[in-house]
Amino acid sequence: MTDRHDRTPVGWFARALRVPGTERQNLVQAAKATFAATGAWLLATLVLRLPQPFLAPYAAVFLVEATVYRSLRGWLQQVGAVAAGVLLAAFAGQLIPSQAVALAVVVFAGLLAGNWRHFGSAGIWVGVTGMLVISYGTATETVLLGDRLLETALGATIGAAVNALIFPPLHGERLASAAGRLASSLADLLEATSDLVRHDEPPEDVEDLLAQARDVRSLVQLAEDAIGLTREGRLLNLRRRRPGAGGRHERPLVTLIALWPPVAQLIAAVRTTSGRQEHPFGYPWPDARDSLADLIRGLAGAVRSVAKDGEAVDLDGSRALLAQLEERLVTADDGVSARLGLGTLTLPARHLVEKLENR
Repeated sequence: MTDRHDRTPVGWFARALRVPGTERQNLVQAAKATFAATGAWLLATLVLRLPQPFLAPYAAVFLVEATVYRSLRGWLQQVGAVAAGVLLAAFAGQLIPSQAVALAVVVFAGLLAGNWRHFGSAGIWVGVTGMLVISYGTATETVLLGDRLLETALGATIGAAVNALIFPPLHGERLASAAGRLASSLADLLEATSDLVRHDEPPEDVEDLLAQARDVRSLVQLAEDAIGLTREGRLLNLRRRRPGAGGRHERPLVTLIALWPPVAQLIAAVRTTSGRQEHPFGYPWPDARDSLADLIRGLAGAVRSVAKDGEAVDLDGSRALLAQLEERLVTADDGVSARLGLGTLTLPARHLVEKLENR
């Protein structure tokens, strides 16, 4: 549980200094953006002597992105969008005498032009930059327009360089935390399923199980997003081979994500077999359900082990129980309805064992 003091600004700052994680990364990125903006402003004013170089720090801040790849891609998009805005303002300033009318035309045309997919998320700055240039009254001054382009390129370059060279961001810690949360939730869901399957009568609280499954599905989506961000974070990153890159946590998390489809199938099978008269599937006999429940609980323990680095996953007991259930499907005289129900529940369990074997 999060300490109550961690919710205050001072507590958040103390946690960022004390514990590696999201807070520390946000703190580092904020410090880098501040450094980049200040450096861009000083270089533009003291070295290049540019008048009112407001676009330099602005571009620098926006280029300190979540990944190095995004910074470099953003450099191209940002410079292109701002250049388009400046040129649009220049044309409007030359052709339209009224500043108010020129402002309206530039904003309208710039926002439309910003939808070009190659501008990406920076597209909105076509219209915004044009608006700023018109508002400052520099749209008709060629030298100042050149200054705007120069300061934008300067700020974007400094921002991208700072992000790429000073503690370039990695997101490997997201994989470790995502794997821990997902493994725990999947295991809890399997244990709850095991308890339901062991009941003498078809369970009445399947809806609770479905709600728990929806929560796990959300964690699976978060885990997929964490893998995507972490992989992107390694692109063009000078620190990509360090432990913080998350290489050793990625494979377990991929395995856990792959377990979700058979788990979802198992939940659907429990719901189907508990449908009583609506489905031609009957609840298996008590001894078969006990074996199936033991199998599912054993798989829950194996799932918890997947997220623990270096811990072996013991599947011997699960394989033995699975073989026992499959033998029963072939040889036992349980009746067609009960055998259909048992087969419906056993198939997803087999898929889970196979996924864990091939991790």
